[in-house]
Order: sequence, then structure tokens, then C-alpha cells
Amino acid sequence: HQLRGLFSAHDAAFVRDLAEACNLPFEISRANVQRRAEEDKISIEVASRRSRHEFFADCARKHRCNSVLLAHHADDNAETILLNLLRGSAGFKGMRYESQVEVGRRKLTLLRPLLGVRRSEIDRFLEAAGIPYRDDASNTEPFTPRNRLRSEILPLLEELMTRDVVPAIVRASEASLESEQALDELIDTLSLIDPQGRLFLPKIRKLAEPLQRRALFLYLKDSGVSNISRDLVDRCLPLLSPDSPARVSLPGGLHCCRRASRIFVE
Repeated sequence: HQLRGLFSAHDAAFVRDLAEACNLPFEISRANVQRRAEEDKISIEVASRRSRHEFFADCARKHRCNSVLLAHHADDNAETILLNLLRGSAGFKGMRYESQVEVGRRKLTLLRPLLGVRRSEIDRFLEAAGIPYRDDASNTEPFTPRNRLRSEILPLLEELMTRDVVPAIVRASEASLESEQALDELIDTLSLIDPQGRLFLPKIRKLAEPLQRRALFLYLKDSGVSNISRDLVDRCLPLLSPDSPARVSLPGGLHCCRRASRIFVE
């Protein structure tokens, strides 16, 4: 990422030496995420993640792999859940053991086998087995929301509640995900999409508002709309009323439109 100077070079050398000792292939790439963030007008965290995903996709293609395994653990997941909640962009959504991301025109499968394991458990295992490891020095610097959440907010929550809060946060996210899946299955049985792939207004108007919101969210997602926030769904919801404007602007130059008792993206 070219953000940590010599620390980054030392980390790369450590991983290279470990890979050679284990007789495993080793790949390295560099990306100027600071410049990318400025040019694309995105955060450092988003620029870093996009650069990593592109690197993973290149490596997967080179080595003919269908999936990439990541080392995210339960503490990472709790941080992600709280960040999503506070940003208001993804509800109480956390990471999943298996997910897919689009990199260019290719879908990349990401697997997280350690997602149910605490960071402290991983550290204890490595120390007991005598396996050397390195900590990312930038994780302790209070320059990003995630780092401050990790070093300040989560410890404060644990102090206030006098217990470990990570399991409770993760369980709440899992319960939210189960509710979403139940809604999605129900919506799938309602046949809201016509043969041309448009939302059929007479049917969706009969639904309760929470189902309308979820149906709109799923339709926008399936139509290739990116960065679907609660606010964006709220702006599209009036399209269900015949008295509202029949066109809403979406990210990426797209529009959500109402015409002839149908809603569609163009």
C-alpha cells in the first residue's frame, strides 16, 4: 500500500522468507493507495481494499484458483459490524465466511475460515506452537475510524458492560442476517418481477413498507446498482406512488424509473 515505509518492506520480507521455508509460492505487488484515494475521491480504506482485491484476482487467475482465503477473525468482524452500523450504509451487516466480489468483469470468491476465531486465540496458538508472526504497526495508529474503534471504542464498551462485547456484537449481526434471509425468501415467492425483469407495481404496492424497502433493495442490487444505502432506497420508495416524480438518480449515471405500472433501472 506504500503507507508504512520500512514496516511494509519488513513485513514483505518476513512473508517471503516464511513462504520459502514452507516451499510455498509467494506473490508481491505494490499500489499507491494514497494517490488512488485522492484521484477516485474515496477513503484510504476503500482504496486499499480495492487494490487488494485486484491483486487477489490477478494471483487467483495466475495460479488458476477459484477462491482466495483471507485471515479475518472475529474481532475484525465486530469492528466491521459497528462501522457499518454507524455509517448507516449496510445496517448491522458483518463479514461472511464466504462472499463474492466483482473485480473488473470477474467474480472473486473470498473465504474466511478464521472468522469465528478470536484474535487472542490465534495469538495463543502461535505462541504455544513457537510460530513467529508480525503485527501490523499501523493498526495501533489512531488515524482511521477502524483503528480508533479497535483501540478506543471497543475497550470502552467492554469497560462499561464489564464483559467481552465481541460475541454479542457478532451474534446480533448473525440474527439480523437470518432475518434478512427470511425476508428475501418471502419476497422471492411473491413473483414481483415481470418477464422483462421489471418490478410489477400493483404487487409491490400491496406489501408492508419493510417488504417494499427490501424488495427495492434487492431489485437495485440485482440491476447492478452500487453503493445502495438506506437513503438511496428511501429516495426510490416514492416511485411506488403515482403522484411522485417518475425518475430517481442512482450512482454510476443510472436512473430508477416508473412507467406503465413498472419500475426499472436504466
